[in-house]
Amino acid sequence: MDTSYPREDYLPAPSRKREPSPAALGSPPPRDHLVWSIFNTIYMNFCCLGFVALAFSVKARDRKASGDVEAARRFSSKARCYNALATAGSVVLPLLLLALVVTGVVHLSKLAHESVGFFTYQFGGSDEEDK
Repeated sequence: MDTSYPREDYLPAPSRKREPSPAALGSPPPRDHLVWSIFNTIYMNFCCLGFVALAFSVKARDRKASGDVEAARRFSSKARCYNALATAGSVVLPLLLLALVVTGVVHLSKLAHESVGFFTYQFGGSDEEDK
């Protein structure tokens, strides 16, 4: 048995949980948007916004579990914003690119159709004029 230093039997100090504010007691707990963040991280990670949203979602869940409702609400709001940006960037930009390609193809086909007459013009004229 080791007796080189005195040992104390003590209980660790209880962790302090933040008490929710009185205004937050009546309102429902904030959503953490974790499922949306995971989906955006895996499938729609436009400019890494899905990963940033996932980080804020995890922070919101941790703060909600520790009882800090106001911090959880702030992180939840940030996660929602980043999720919306990631979703919009991953959906709107490809649609915009597709629209630009389609309008470009339509414009080029009209230009080619109009220029067919120019390229089929006979510069030499007919043989009767040469006589």
